[in-house]
Amino acid sequence: MIKKATYSILVLLGVVTLVFILFQALGDPARLIAGQSGDKKTMDNIRKDLYLDQPLWKQYLLYLNDVSPVCIHSAGEIKSKNLKGIFIGNKMKAGIKIPYLGRSYQSKKEVNAILLDALPGTIVLASAAMLFACIIGILLGVTAAVYKGKWPDGFALMGSIAGISAPSFFMAIIIAYLFGVVLHAYTGLTLTGSLFEIDEVTGARYLVLKNLVLPAFTLGIRPLAIITQLTRSAMLDVLSQDYIRTAYAKGLSKRTIILKHALRNALNPVITAVSGWFAELLAGAFFIEYIFGWKGIGKTTVDALEKLDYPVVTGAVLFSACIFVVINLAADWLYKKTDPRIAS
Repeated sequence: MIKKATYSILVLLGVVTLVFILFQALGDPARLIAGQSGDKKTMDNIRKDLYLDQPLWKQYLLYLNDVSPVCIHSAGEIKSKNLKGIFIGNKMKAGIKIPYLGRSYQSKKEVNAILLDALPGTIVLASAAMLFACIIGILLGVTAAVYKGKWPDGFALMGSIAGISAPSFFMAIIIAYLFGVVLHAYTGLTLTGSLFEIDEVTGARYLVLKNLVLPAFTLGIRPLAIITQLTRSAMLDVLSQDYIRTAYAKGLSKRTIILKHALRNALNPVITAVSGWFAELLAGAFFIEYIFGWKGIGKTTVDALEKLDYPVVTGAVLFSACIFVVINLAADWLYKKTDPRIAS
């Protein structure tokens, strides 16, 4: 785990470097932000905020110092940037802090606050989509393996191939139009909407779970298809093992053999798919959130990109990379729980 954590840190360092090159080292971010009509004072303030008045190598080190949890900052920087953490020292303080991702150029709010405000929506959407994909995908995969060569197997395979082949943005448009517009009178589902809505009369904030149905279903289609095929393949491999034949010979019921002995040993590739897809969904279902108007990391990032609000965009990219790393490390830990034969 220590070795994998080290690799993860190197991956994050690579992402930080790439983000720095794309959004700060190439071109003039200050001019893009201020526009052609920006006055000299505004340009100077932006350049100072982005360290553009420093040599390129120093810009990179200062940017790295901002986004890193381990840092060295002056007392003035800690106060002006409202850094939160534990610091020791006098004028220059070393410490461990919450990474500083800058402030939005549009709202002037801290990027951390903007992303944390959008995060619950993405977590709920990704969790609902993955729960739907896991339950239906594993059920279809087990059914297809048990009834190999029969119509349930053919149905599961045909559905999974269609789910893998169809692009997410295409499915989102079709599903949104079909169930949110054409069949709206029967489904009661709307084309767009967030988890919470505000009453126009009272101003009260209330939960609207029906808005979750269409985006979660759409987002879960591709992982469902992959989980179905992986479960089927792994189950077929396990069902052909000698210990399964021995279990049948001992007189164990088919239900016990499939659920207790076969399915548990077939879960490793499924966990791999679930962890990878959940990381991707949680990191930002950009098309789905944007098409359905769902407030989350993806929609927030797209909106920021349209407004050239680069601190929010870069913060979302780094935040997404951290999510991938953490979930992949958690998946490694789960492997050992489901299969003790796996070495460290």
